[in-house]
Amino acid sequence: MAGAKITGVRTQIIRVPYLEPPKFQATVPTHQDFLIVEVDSDAGASGMGFLQPLAGGLRTLQCCVHEMLEPILLGRDSDDVAGAWQAMWDATYIQGRMGITVMAMSAVDIALWDLAGKRANKPLFELWGGTARAIPTYGSGCFRGLGQQGMIDKAQRFVADGFTAIKMQVAHMASDQQDVANVMAMREAVGPDVDIMVDVNQGWSVEQAIRVGKQLDAADIYWLEEPVMAHDFAGYRAIAEALQTRVVGGENHFTHHDLQPFFDHPCVPILQPDMMRGGLTELLRIARLAEPHGISIAPHLFPEVMAHVLAAIPNGSWLEYMGWHDHLWEQPVLPEHGAMTPPTRPGHGLAFKAEWLK
Repeated sequence: MAGAKITGVRTQIIRVPYLEPPKFQATVPTHQDFLIVEVDSDAGASGMGFLQPLAGGLRTLQCCVHEMLEPILLGRDSDDVAGAWQAMWDATYIQGRMGITVMAMSAVDIALWDLAGKRANKPLFELWGGTARAIPTYGSGCFRGLGQQGMIDKAQRFVADGFTAIKMQVAHMASDQQDVANVMAMREAVGPDVDIMVDVNQGWSVEQAIRVGKQLDAADIYWLEEPVMAHDFAGYRAIAEALQTRVVGGENHFTHHDLQPFFDHPCVPILQPDMMRGGLTELLRIARLAEPHGISIAPHLFPEVMAHVLAAIPNGSWLEYMGWHDHLWEQPVLPEHGAMTPPTRPGHGLAFKAEWLK
């Protein structure tokens, strides 16, 4: 297949209401914001990438795409996605390595992979050598702001829909004593056969994580997620050594460079990279680097795209499903009996509904 040249990059910011506003903080957002990036080629095909940063900065990201990245991309071979990633990384290294430049790169990278899949007439998982299969998926979104009974009610809805694992939140809004009581009540409510993931969202000190984590060991939770700030690698090691429960993290780390301490001193058996912090190129690279250490990959959010990744790597673990995006897509990718299967349409197979793009 003859190569196609990149001829343009288009962006759009959209705001879409949540079907169920996420109560993960005191102030509850009613809408979710997206930066959409489309990469055009002289072959007539286009690829689409998107970001949902959750903390604003979309116009800054949009400006970065056009000012810093688009000039690098124009005229390049659209099929050379890894080459484009490296060119963007090299050109923004002084200003970047993390943050805005890498997030902007990620949107472009997702769009380029989508374009490559469309040009090859293959879904991404097949383009990467995988096969379609159902990926275990946990029900996420038992938000701390729902309170104890609200979190339990949400979890029980997930279980009724066939999920065998759920995730709830602690820290930030309740005392340690109340958090422990909430987890114990959740275990009592869902029974011994449902896995419970507990997300701290970087809300504890090392001492606090060890003290509270030892109490949560008794609830037989599946993992304790992001107990301390992402940069505290020594803290992660200390907590992992002190607890029976597996400690996991990675969603706030940028690229494999930022995750290197977890490879140098393995203490986290499952990593949760986010496609917004390195793109699909980096997710595949992180999975390859993690495998020799026995580390599995359970990506953060975006299960509609992440299903392609986990179907193509040997060390995939869980997908995270919140249902945030089901109403966005022309053809949504929905869980069935606690599992999700990647779409077989070319590329990542996703398109925003026209009504959201107006």
